Amino acid sequence: MANAAIQLNTEPYDASMTHPMGRVSAGEGFLRGFLEYADVDRLWLWNVYEQDRSEIEALLQRLGPPKQPVSWLGRGDRVALAEPGALYIPTPEMKTEAWARWATGATAYSLTGVTHTIAETYILDEIAALLTAPLEPWDALICTSEAGRKAVETLLEAVATYLQERFGAARIPPAQLVTIPLGVHCDDFVAAPDARHAWREALDIPADAPAALHLGRFSATTKMHPGPMGLALQEAARRVGRPVYWILFGGARRPEEDEAFRAAATAFCEDVEVRFAPDTSAATRSGVLAAADVFLSFSDNIQETFGLTPVEAMAAGLPVVVSDWDGYRDTVRHGVDGFRIRTTTPRPGLAADLAYAHAHRLMSFEAYAGAASLLTAIDIPDAAEALTALFGDADLRRRIGEAATRRVRETLDWRTVIPQYQALWAELARRRQAAPPRPALENPYRPDPFRMFGAYPSATLSEADVLGLARPMAPGEASRLTARPGVRASAARLPDDAEVEVIVAALDADSRSVVDLLAIFPPDRRPFIERGLVWLIKFGVLRLRSGRLRN
Repeated sequence: MANAAIQLNTEPYDASMTHPMGRVSAGEGFLRGFLEYADVDRLWLWNVYEQDRSEIEALLQRLGPPKQPVSWLGRGDRVALAEPGALYIPTPEMKTEAWARWATGATAYSLTGVTHTIAETYILDEIAALLTAPLEPWDALICTSEAGRKAVETLLEAVATYLQERFGAARIPPAQLVTIPLGVHCDDFVAAPDARHAWREALDIPADAPAALHLGRFSATTKMHPGPMGLALQEAARRVGRPVYWILFGGARRPEEDEAFRAAATAFCEDVEVRFAPDTSAATRSGVLAAADVFLSFSDNIQETFGLTPVEAMAAGLPVVVSDWDGYRDTVRHGVDGFRIRTTTPRPGLAADLAYAHAHRLMSFEAYAGAASLLTAIDIPDAAEALTALFGDADLRRRIGEAATRRVRETLDWRTVIPQYQALWAELARRRQAAPPRPALENPYRPDPFRMFGAYPSATLSEADVLGLARPMAPGEASRLTARPGVRASAARLPDDAEVEVIVAALDADSRSVVDLLAIFPPDRRPFIERGLVWLIKFGVLRLRSGRLRN
């Protein structure tokens, strides 16, 4: 099976924090799944941000540990990416790596990124840049849902139209988009036999009382507004004619965000018994799922693309009632695994003011997403009807819950999702290997400074120029001169002391041309030696015997 180097630092993959972002939970699930299920003989890990290795290894030990030998790639070691043949980037930010590969040869390896939130301005810019960055047919952006993929396509179509109208672009290579879902580790959601009783007792919920669970990060602006869930539960409680309980398991990144969500949740369901779980650690998640009869999640937010929590609930055997929104549409089969509730938004063109304000920093992303959320409606009567049916029919709950578990185990466990990644990498490798080799090229957006600023100097050093020593020098004297303060800088990648002494020795008897001096050194060192000659002229070791001024 095909392999890929994983762009790895802890931030996108470590969900051990109390209330991790959804993309981090998904990233941890992917990495854990790759460590466990990838059919590879070696792990290629690219420590691109030069994080302390011990921190990354601690994460790997917690999630794995790795079963295969590990090859670590350093920050600038892109040439080595050719061996695994592909690079996995845990975001849609592929532009920079595409240009970096341009400098080594576009056929060297494949690039794959993955979508999570795609509504923020910097991510919109990254996705739009896929049309102008040197992406190839052997690269792909993985979209986690069909709705997310269509959103990306809409953006790219608008950008392509602009490029055609503005520049008359006749050929705009499309970015390759591939849909692969996120996954879960199903065995994580098998609850202990006494979990239901223990959690109901802890939350003061009678054993036979109907109870719905909402699980996730609390944010009315960037996750979902809890009001429609409260309204649907309020109506369901009226219809069943008995107390209904609502368990909310989660928390927010900021205290004020947590308070706002809790207030909004309780404001719409005055006859519902609301219970906030006191312990919201990942270790308690399977237990609290067992305490509920139904899982409830009305996502209404444009920052979502997939939605993991309904899949986790399905893995635990819960029927789900969710909004018919983004990735929920892919994972929940209406009437089979649960019920999807109709959503309605304004027609396209009625929120250009929101987009403008967000684009020009007149509105924060949180305010932008929250405004769009307020303009997304959930069908409350349909939701109440679904909840009422499930609360009143234990056999229906059992049948739908069992179907949901089968669905997740067969299609959404990381055991089945990781091979989809490997199949993609294999197809990309086939395309890449069939393409003619590409030479290394310079990034036109980031030109060589001595090309861009070529009009600044009087002249450039040429191979025909003749150099000599500025004065006779004893062995080792030139190295002592270049050891003076400020003469060397690691970033300039200058000739080392031994190479400096070779140059001085070659000029000891007579002047020589640049081309003759370069011939002394191996081909891979000649570019560094050639520019280093100018450095030695700068600090009085060498002297240019022939020179010219630009008119």
